[in-house]
Amino acid sequence: MSTLSLSPQALALGAIFLATFLIPKLLQWRARMDKLNAIPTVGSSGLFSSHLSARRYKMHAREIIQEGYTKFPGQAFKVPLPDRWEVIVSGKQMMEDIKKASDLDLSFIEAVGETMQSDYTLGMPARVDTYQVEVVRTPLTRNLAARFDDLRDEIKAAFADEIPAKETEWMKVPMLYTVMKIVSRTSNRYFVGLPLCRDPDYINLNIEYTIDAFNGAKTLQRFPTVLKPIVRQFLTDVPTCLKRATKHIEPLIKERLQKEVDFGSSDWPDKPNDLISWLLDEAKGERRKDIIYNIVSRVLLVNFAAIHTTSMTFTNALFYLAANPHLAQPLREEIESTVAEFGWTKAAMGKMWKLDSFLKETTRLDGLGGLTMSRMVLRDFTFSNGTVVPAGTIVSVASYGMHHDDALYEDPETLKPFRFSNKREMEGEGIKHQMVGIDPSFGLFGGGRHMCPGRFFAVNEIKALVGHILVTYDIKFEGDGGYPEPDWNGASLSPNGFAQVMFRKRSATPASTA
Repeated sequence: MSTLSLSPQALALGAIFLATFLIPKLLQWRARMDKLNAIPTVGSSGLFSSHLSARRYKMHAREIIQEGYTKFPGQAFKVPLPDRWEVIVSGKQMMEDIKKASDLDLSFIEAVGETMQSDYTLGMPARVDTYQVEVVRTPLTRNLAARFDDLRDEIKAAFADEIPAKETEWMKVPMLYTVMKIVSRTSNRYFVGLPLCRDPDYINLNIEYTIDAFNGAKTLQRFPTVLKPIVRQFLTDVPTCLKRATKHIEPLIKERLQKEVDFGSSDWPDKPNDLISWLLDEAKGERRKDIIYNIVSRVLLVNFAAIHTTSMTFTNALFYLAANPHLAQPLREEIESTVAEFGWTKAAMGKMWKLDSFLKETTRLDGLGGLTMSRMVLRDFTFSNGTVVPAGTIVSVASYGMHHDDALYEDPETLKPFRFSNKREMEGEGIKHQMVGIDPSFGLFGGGRHMCPGRFFAVNEIKALVGHILVTYDIKFEGDGGYPEPDWNGASLSPNGFAQVMFRKRSATPASTA
């Protein structure tokens, strides 16, 4: 009978392997778990029971986040996800700690990289060199007043095509998808101009890319890093979207590059004032390598951010209007009087305090989800209250709990459309409480240095869209139905995708035809 024996050399190599690789990894994991275990759990924290809680989180994230927010005010708690733990914090001080933290400690970019698998869905170049952020923050925002006529023109044309309602009868409209088409057209009138913004395939690919990127991220999260390039290519629709976008945008890029050669300058006559030009202006030197892919992927990325946020917020506001038809008149009066004085301009949007308040309030009640200000912890991070969150953890703020906190908002479960405009009418408060403003109790646009740079464009566009509906149509739900419950998927929230809204054309007014 033979026995398996190992030479002393083999045993020694095994011991070295354990001592060099496995034991340090085990100790590192144990130290990390000790820090996580010091943070209270909502749900189960056992090795197997935590997986059951993770499954529950997918369907009941709102209730779980609210439970943690209520049990641990101003503190941190953790929730189990299928592949990791997420730490959630609340309270002004912990939010300030996140805002002030260095990107070397708490990284917004790395959090997006993990949750959205951005290297594979949104493009690695845009993560490594984020010059598109500066484009959105500066030329895209600063040109809004100069380009507002284009937005207004596209809004009128898009609604005429998508919602051709009559004065004599009600028209039923599937809201969310229709809104996404209108938002795609309007945003891209500003981003890429005519005629491309009206191309049906281009409109559809931007809508599909928004959906495909989210779905692709979920698929990619299930695979190890080494397999993700293959998974992206064969198990997601992202490459197809990129090819379609390249077909549409590449000719525009090449034409403008040729103009630079012909005129010997990047400033040539009749140069379009749009996103493609602004990105090319920023892409100098080394950034000109693989320029077609770099510009196309960034145009898609800006569309992804704009269409998703604007469509969700716009649709949500329409649902509240349809469920509360009595709100139309005071909003309509403000819009008509403001347009009579200032026209459909960026300046006019700034004067519409009631509309701004209504949009902020409807977003407060049902925004884009339960969490905001997500960051990846790159180095063990100690909050000012002593809470330690280990490296490799994603930490977020419980925005839904904050937005429904009666210590921050009076009667927080009730729609008060002019909650914020009433505050602005108080002495010294005129520039405060705006939707785009820095408000520590309002989390739609995040906070700190990574606060959404596109919020000024988004809010002005949404005001123009809702304003057009109010002066052009009467709207309601069939049978005078109430607000349709939104759809939760984990901590993400979107308006009901099946709800339909009834539209009827109003008699023409100066504001509706301007």
